[in-house]
Amino acid sequence: MDLFDAADDLHFGDLHITNDPETGLQAIVGLHSLELGPAIGGCRLYRYSDSDAALRDVMRLARGMTYKAAISNLPHGGGKAVIVEPEDYDEEDRRQMFAKFGQFVDSLGGDYITCEDVGTRVDDMNVVHNHTDHVLGYDPDAGSSGDPSPFTAYGVRRGIEAAAKFRWDRDDLEGLHVAIQGVGSVGYYLAGELHELGCELTVADVDDDAVDTCVAEFGARRAEPGDILAVDCDILAPCALGAVINDNSLPQLNCEVIAGAANNQLAEARHGVELRERNIDYAPDYAINAGGLINVAQEYRGYDEQTARKKTSAIYDTVLQILQRASRESVPTNLVANRIVEERVYGQALA
Repeated sequence: MDLFDAADDLHFGDLHITNDPETGLQAIVGLHSLELGPAIGGCRLYRYSDSDAALRDVMRLARGMTYKAAISNLPHGGGKAVIVEPEDYDEEDRRQMFAKFGQFVDSLGGDYITCEDVGTRVDDMNVVHNHTDHVLGYDPDAGSSGDPSPFTAYGVRRGIEAAAKFRWDRDDLEGLHVAIQGVGSVGYYLAGELHELGCELTVADVDDDAVDTCVAEFGARRAEPGDILAVDCDILAPCALGAVINDNSLPQLNCEVIAGAANNQLAEARHGVELRERNIDYAPDYAINAGGLINVAQEYRGYDEQTARKKTSAIYDTVLQILQRASRESVPTNLVANRIVEERVYGQALA
């Protein structure tokens, strides 16, 4: 990867890198844009194969946060942090690593506000909070809103309701079959939301215990992780890692709607074109999964749960607007969402 070519392609802002041999911290903070305000974005802990993979991930994720904040009308830019997970460490090592990460975040002077993400948890944010005020989603007993996953799931549910209204002119989800790929934190809460609304569920996860829980609590059917994308269903909800809609998976799809919580679901933008050609409605990921960001952004200004829930509920309107505009203009939904964001951030669509 040529770093500067990649930065140009993504219209990227700044990268900040720290390496601390004493604690084992190897971290990158990517600030894609500060045009609308300080950047909010989670901190991901992941065992990357090499530094190029980490750089590629943080840049793509940070860009996604800019788009997520803008599509949600939040006064924030987009940022992200990735920490390269060490090969061997214990809980004390982890605390020391996140303490150093908190100092790193603080050194950025408020341009980046961190919170939890894949591989991190509220306990980690509690440690970060000991070293910086520029953190959200820590322990509610200390004044934070805690785990944002239920809000993300609620927002995805509202986006699914919008997609159902657009696709089938339905005001309810009763009897619709939803296949959920990944039933960890967000996917589990989403399964609960959909179960309460009368959906039939098929779930898959690499963690058998997570699947067992959904089977027991929500009457879900089980699918193997490698088979879930091909399940015959009304709605496919990817809630694991990204790039699941790709050249290999597209021919397997057997759904009418894709609406899930995972970031960067399309491996490439052209896959949005192919979804449209296959008559599959796609709710752009950064529009439908913005509930967690909306919640922590509300916390940044003085938390009120009812206000956060009301703003998250408006994801319904955002997703419906995107689907309707894409239909009117005969273009893919991911392109429409990008145009809306770029008009807000840059004053014009970039492509």
